Amino acid sequence: MPSSDPLARAALGARLDAIFSFDVSSGRNYDELIEPLLGAERATQEFALHWATVAAPTHLEIAYLVILLAPLALDRLGRRDAEAWAVAALDGFDRVGLRAAVMRLRDIEGFARGVSPAAVSLDAIAPRLQRFLQGLSGRGLRVEADNVVWTDTETVFLPPLIELASRGVSAERYLALAALLWAQGRWGSYAIDIDAALADFPQRDHALGWLALLESLRLGAHLTQELPGLRDELAALLDGLPAELDAARASLAASGASVGDSIAWLRQHAALAVLPAPTLGHLPVLRPDAARQVRAARIREQSRVLRLSIAELLESLRAGRDDKLEVDADPGRLEFEFRIDGASVTLPPEGRAAAQSLLQDLGEIAPELLVPAGPADWQPAGAGGGKPGTLETHADALFDEWDYRRRAYRRQWCHVYLHEVGGGDKAYVPAVRVRHAPLIRQLRRRFEAIRGEDRVLRRQADGQEVDMDALVAAIADRRGGAEPSPRLFCRRQRDERSLAAVFLVDMSGSTQGWVNDAEREALVLLCEALEMLDDRYAIWGFSGWTRTRSDLYRIKEFDEAYGAEVQARIAAIRPRDYTRMGPPLRFVSQRLLAEPARHRLLVTISDGRPDDFGDDYRGDYGIEDTRQALLEARRAGVRPFCITIDRAGADYLKRMYGPAAYAVLDEVRKLPLKVAEIYRRLTI
Repeated sequence: MPSSDPLARAALGARLDAIFSFDVSSGRNYDELIEPLLGAERATQEFALHWATVAAPTHLEIAYLVILLAPLALDRLGRRDAEAWAVAALDGFDRVGLRAAVMRLRDIEGFARGVSPAAVSLDAIAPRLQRFLQGLSGRGLRVEADNVVWTDTETVFLPPLIELASRGVSAERYLALAALLWAQGRWGSYAIDIDAALADFPQRDHALGWLALLESLRLGAHLTQELPGLRDELAALLDGLPAELDAARASLAASGASVGDSIAWLRQHAALAVLPAPTLGHLPVLRPDAARQVRAARIREQSRVLRLSIAELLESLRAGRDDKLEVDADPGRLEFEFRIDGASVTLPPEGRAAAQSLLQDLGEIAPELLVPAGPADWQPAGAGGGKPGTLETHADALFDEWDYRRRAYRRQWCHVYLHEVGGGDKAYVPAVRVRHAPLIRQLRRRFEAIRGEDRVLRRQADGQEVDMDALVAAIADRRGGAEPSPRLFCRRQRDERSLAAVFLVDMSGSTQGWVNDAEREALVLLCEALEMLDDRYAIWGFSGWTRTRSDLYRIKEFDEAYGAEVQARIAAIRPRDYTRMGPPLRFVSQRLLAEPARHRLLVTISDGRPDDFGDDYRGDYGIEDTRQALLEARRAGVRPFCITIDRAGADYLKRMYGPAAYAVLDEVRKLPLKVAEIYRRLTI
């Protein structure tokens, strides 16, 4: 029976050594951890050590704080709720990151109120908040936890816990805060360049703080008119504004007030902006840098969707490109009407959603957005339902991602979107054919050799040729007194090829210039040569922007012929965003596994290591996630290979692909021949 005596200092030190054994860089002193446990009961010690062991693979900082704070958590919460406290910290790390986890651990009193009827947690109300935000304007917003209230116009960040009034637990406070954040995007807080507007203020950060308070005042007035059911909660929130802003209430409450009016009022009271704005943790702040990037990406995407929808509409009506296209828009009501030559028409659903989103972001639909996209960049859904296999831009799937620090997957973490590239120069492929005619002939001869090669079966009982290795072994056996094997012949056997291949092409921004040119030319040469075989092959491009948008671009499907459409897509390959490799690898591996082939090959053509916006995916995290995706593919029966033009690639490719599954090129002109060589070596 285990002893119930408390662990002594030496025993505690040994247990901590085991927990933090892989932390080679912390430099922490265990004395700080041992002291609060020395005077505790054995059950308290075991509780702290157990949950530190659970938390350490997720993050050592969480494990460290669990040990420091566990005695206090047990005393304040009891064992059952203290376990929930530790789990909530790990969940906070999964959803937001280390900051949220540390915040939840340190706020033991707040957690105690959260499990009592005096508070409401964001986790409990998040599903309702998401439906509420979706219903406000049709454009959904994600909900995440943070100790600062803010939005980048696609995600609203709210406190993980809110203590409510004595009248009882209610979701009204969360609804009011979420509505204020939604209103920042809806009524144009980010419609201007805030940094430029505040550039001449001597204390830019102070001015931004005051502007956030003025915007809360303006947007609160809008919301009071639009959502009268939140009037009381909004009034309670805004009652906390400093008295210096009372003079602004009337002017900013006017129906036509804009963010420009808030800035104009601040200019008139410039003496106020040199002072730090009061910190009101319950009111939203403005973060223009984060919002600018997200908003610009959304405007680009919705503009593209709108132009494609207009092209589809013109095609379905058999209208010409010169027909007069007009729009009447009411940004206040998010309503619009499209007309062609005076006749009212209705956009497809995707176009209507894009137009409504643009009205929210821009306040109007710019004339240049009414120019239809080129004919190669869209697929009309006319009679017959359009061409089979056409991809729409949509969130196709959610994929797991491997977190090597936790040694576990982040479930349903990455959003994958499918696109079809188009609008490429139809003369591009013929020009490449002419420019590289000798090389194409050389590649075709190599692939013809692949098609005509036989497999040599050695050590056969009969055959057309003598197996010299077997003959030498038989002579040695006879001289040694052993019975020689009668299998002394070779027989050639021609096997029916059964192979499917996917070529995954890096379309990140770093391929700008000669790398992009080399990729496109290599694909042309490869396709020209592959047409000599009967192998099924597909080509996809990939790029992305954080885990929320991993973009895959269809260039050629397995069932598509290498015709004019595919050639136009190859010509249209362009550099885009970042290189988050895990989701594309998992997606194309699934496509490969669905193919009825004995052998499956996945070749990635890239110019560098995995990378993404921000610091989280860069370095070891991205390399380990990519490595895990490749391991998953290998276990399922896919053979991956990487060809890179990154001369430093040997530093990390061996770790990701293994020593024999990658090639580093020092010259771009070698890429087409290298692709053919690798394909031949891996497929015969």
